[in-house]
Amino acid sequence: MHYVKAKGILSASGGMNLYRGCTHGCIYCDSRSRCYRMEHAFEDIEVKENALQLLEDALSRKRKKCMISTGAMTDPYMPLELELRHTRQALELIGRYGFGAALQTKSAHVLRDIDVLCRINENARCVVQMTLTTADDALCRMLEPHVSVTSERIDALARLHAAGIPTVVWLSPILPFINDTEENISALLRGCARAGVYGVICFGMGLTLREGNREYFYRQLDRLFPGMKERYARTYGSQYIVSSPNHAGLMALFHQTCARYGLVHDNDALFAYLHAFEEKPRHAQLSLFDHDTAHESNRIETAQISR
Repeated sequence: MHYVKAKGILSASGGMNLYRGCTHGCIYCDSRSRCYRMEHAFEDIEVKENALQLLEDALSRKRKKCMISTGAMTDPYMPLELELRHTRQALELIGRYGFGAALQTKSAHVLRDIDVLCRINENARCVVQMTLTTADDALCRMLEPHVSVTSERIDALARLHAAGIPTVVWLSPILPFINDTEENISALLRGCARAGVYGVICFGMGLTLREGNREYFYRQLDRLFPGMKERYARTYGSQYIVSSPNHAGLMALFHQTCARYGLVHDNDALFAYLHAFEEKPRHAQLSLFDHDTAHESNRIETAQISR
């Protein structure tokens, strides 16, 4: 871990990263790609020491409220967050100034801040996004070694839902010849339905590989799945988009299963949902998204029937 002074903290679209780098160790991580120009070891986390001051200044100056998002490049709940608490403090500022929040993580540690998330959600929209890759916890420990396993993440999603926090799942990546099976996709979506997830984002059954993350991914394949690197090289060469041979069938299964469980599965609709700021009237704070109430009831009923 090392500290730097940042010049700014919010992008034009409200994106925020308090840290750079990650210690979760996911074997497929695109953030390792050289195009992001990270000039330090990926596991040597860069901490923006003045991030909270920059954030408060930016929020106080914004004329129009919006959603503040974090977690796209670096998980906001790495182990060091438990000590530094920068994500929690940032969320407290977001709530204090009346903004919404959309955060993305693979860690059940997000539950530590459920009180702050609920306070944000009382006055504006607060959405927690969770990445899921495999329903098999043992395989999860191989693919994502230093993060909450899938069962813990699904439990966290259920607890967030019970607290009134809407959740969205990213179903990715689906690694060819490893977790690209109908059984895996079906099990993950059943878990989403049981946990009361609002919707599932999926760009396809596969992953992306480019300079930087491809080399790391192949080293991990050699270590974990002997012979798999050669299979990837023969099948895909140096392609950027690496699609499962079962892509079409798995995508059909994905859409059919989401429809059956009442999970929103249109990417454009979900991104619009994540970016739409919704300021809630104080007298209506006990109601969670009136326009989603019927949808929610139908989905939970379907999930219970399908267990």
